[in-house]
Amino acid sequence: MSKSRTSHRLWELVQELRARRFVDLTHAFGPGIPHAPDMPNEERVALYTFEKDGFRTHRYSIVGQWGTHVDPPSHFIEHGRTLDQVGVHEMVLPLAVLDVVGRVEEDPDYVITVNDIRDWEARNGLVPRGAFVALRTGWAERWPEPDRVMNKDAVGVCHFPGWSTDALEFLCEERDLVACGHETPDTDPGVVVSADSFPAETYVLSQGKYQIELLANLHKVPEVGAIAVATFPKPAGGSGFPARVFAIT
Repeated sequence: MSKSRTSHRLWELVQELRARRFVDLTHAFGPGIPHAPDMPNEERVALYTFEKDGFRTHRYSIVGQWGTHVDPPSHFIEHGRTLDQVGVHEMVLPLAVLDVVGRVEEDPDYVITVNDIRDWEARNGLVPRGAFVALRTGWAERWPEPDRVMNKDAVGVCHFPGWSTDALEFLCEERDLVACGHETPDTDPGVVVSADSFPAETYVLSQGKYQIELLANLHKVPEVGAIAVATFPKPAGGSGFPARVFAIT
């Protein structure tokens, strides 16, 4: 095929994608959004304004793990890949959405298992190799209320759902996962995180995968058939950053 015909085919593909439905999977961030209590709040300063300068520029002071954000391996793994080492070819992926909202409504501490993945596959076929697998729990509906997102009990223990290490091992080792994501503030369930333990997150990052936390609008995306686009800045040696994630469906 000639270069000209190849180029035209790529342009046609862009037009086809533009005709599809785009779903933003990202929460807007700002001061006061839900975040880990040991991390500082966002500080935002207007350095230049229209009134004084004729244009506007803000200085943002945030931790890398802020709002809908990406965790590369280096977030937990000392010599793991940093943000600048995540290739752009890893940012456009088949999207599989595991919907366990019904189970979470019955038990906010629900932990996703390999059986949940096999149930998904019974309906949809095998999870595509090299996919972005997103966990839908209904937790995004609690945004942006910190108390509802963290869901602490009287003694300060968080109660929100999460991944099991077994489920992530299955996806990494049997389905060649590229990245995963979830609506909750952590990979592991709240009761585990409250004990200062992060086995599922440590495992998936140790496998060289990246993850996106605090996803939004997964209820607008089908279980299978969509494309995930996960984009984020490229700080040298970066260990996390707010991300812009969307689906094409």
